[in-house]
Amino acid sequence: MKKDTTHHDHSVESHKACVSLVPIFNHLEDGQLDEIMGTTHSVSYQKHELIYHAGDESNALYIVNKGKVRIYRLSESGKEQLVRILNPGDFTGEMALFSESTHETYAEAMVNTKICMINRLDLQEFLMKYPSISLKILAEFSHRLDASEKQSSRFATEKVDTRIALFLVDYLDKEISGTDELTLPMSKKDLASYLGTTPETISRKFNELEDRGYIKQLTHKQIRIVDLDGLLFV
Repeated sequence: MKKDTTHHDHSVESHKACVSLVPIFNHLEDGQLDEIMGTTHSVSYQKHELIYHAGDESNALYIVNKGKVRIYRLSESGKEQLVRILNPGDFTGEMALFSESTHETYAEAMVNTKICMINRLDLQEFLMKYPSISLKILAEFSHRLDASEKQSSRFATEKVDTRIALFLVDYLDKEISGTDELTLPMSKKDLASYLGTTPETISRKFNELEDRGYIKQLTHKQIRIVDLDGLLFV
């Protein structure tokens, strides 16, 4: 269950900012946003605090208002597998929209984080009233399924060097800076968990890619892609 260190924030401005930030809601009109806002409440979490555990009842949609959240699974042996990282505007807990269930993953605040929550019954009512929300959620499901299948395929068929190279290329594509530089969205420990390897291997492979002239490590997290074509064929 959630720790006692959480506290509730009922500021209207916070709710409005949170709801209007989310891609599944930001296409709605102001009156519709106000309606959703009225059912939303905010909860703040400290860095490293668990928002929910695997096995907890899943009965709400969690929207990141401020901060960053890591979603991960634990294997039977206790090994962690990072699923994804949520930034402001991202959400989790969407399976609660369709049935009563329990969480299969863990959600942890990576920094001090503020979450907006909408309970399942309220959200189901909005889905019936505003079908466009359902379409937006289905689009996000499709995106996550595609990412999950791509990740599983790479685990099964690609060596670690290739997984790292493809991650860098994919992430560079998502950057809107228009440059050949990117900032890693997570620590090397989390990147290792996401790519199915160890932090030591990540550091070693980054150094190897740099020695081979494919990348330049500018800081601990900032990387310049020197040879994009070469990186594609690692």
